[in-house]
Amino acid sequence: MAVWFTSDTHFGDRRALNIDRRPYPDLAAHDAGLIANWNERVAPEDTIWHLGDVAVGPSDARIAEIVGVLNGVKHLIVGNNDGPGTLALRDWASVDHYAEIDVEGRRLVLCHYAFRTWNGIGRGALNLHGHSHGKLTPAPRQYDVGVDVHACVPVRLDQILASRRRKKPAEPSP
Repeated sequence: MAVWFTSDTHFGDRRALNIDRRPYPDLAAHDAGLIANWNERVAPEDTIWHLGDVAVGPSDARIAEIVGVLNGVKHLIVGNNDGPGTLALRDWASVDHYAEIDVEGRRLVLCHYAFRTWNGIGRGALNLHGHSHGKLTPAPRQYDVGVDVHACVPVRLDQILASRRRKKPAEPSP
């Protein structure tokens, strides 16, 4: 069973197409694409942490329909656009504004917002966040897990860490 992370799916939000320049021709394709990307990666028994801003605009019934078809044991870290209908869904295994978890021997501090400092920063804890849609300069031990940073797909911790590893320069040819 894998542990996945995502944020800022903004299902039903027309602004995601224009402001965030997502690669979909219309909102229906956007929502269908994000659902397909999620379900292609996340197995029903996997754990997934959604770090906020699930949907903006659709009715509570439509949000429930979308979240209901998404694979995984779903945890929500509340974002600024998550309304009462989203928070009340029975599909969430948990709903919190903040969480500290351990994954693959790493301490992770989860919040919708990027922190300047966080619990355990001096002991190697990582801050995973959303909200900024890839527009913040990355800070050490801090990672934006939003779909705008990760090609509209959920990501695992190893993928998050690899996203910032420096590539070694190529060896000169003899």
